[in-house]
Amino acid sequence: MKRTLIIAILPLILLLSSLALPAPGETVEEQQIDLQVRDVAKTLRCTICQNESVWESQAELAQQMRDLIKERLLKGESPDQVRAYFLSRYGDYILLTPRVSGLNWILWAGPFVLLGAGGILLYRTVSRWVAQTAAGKHEEPPPLDDRLRQRIEKELHTRED
Repeated sequence: MKRTLIIAILPLILLLSSLALPAPGETVEEQQIDLQVRDVAKTLRCTICQNESVWESQAELAQQMRDLIKERLLKGESPDQVRAYFLSRYGDYILLTPRVSGLNWILWAGPFVLLGAGGILLYRTVSRWVAQTAAGKHEEPPPLDDRLRQRIEKELHTRED
């Protein structure tokens, strides 16, 4: 039992220890810069791939953007300043997740408002149907006159033959 537990946990321990230590020849500061580059690049949209972040994209432009992010971070700029630089060049389009401000509130809140309004409308419609059905059960159907009764009996007898 102990042996299988150790075998199961050993890869996890090795993985965590490799993440904690910098790569050979890499300082802790360089590792921190690389993490910041990754964090910033994951929030920016690749302008070529459009649905991929700069970090995930394999396009040449994305590689150039990652290099520019790293260069600016090495110069001492904060991740927010680097994002602000890309925002000034490309506008809100460059952000993978749009900001929640101005008219974007309509985009963020609109689906929930429509879902709530649809739920209220559905509830009122179903309530009205139920009330009409409940009221309709107590009414007796109108009586059949002799001519209609004879016709129904005639139809039933012809089908049986």
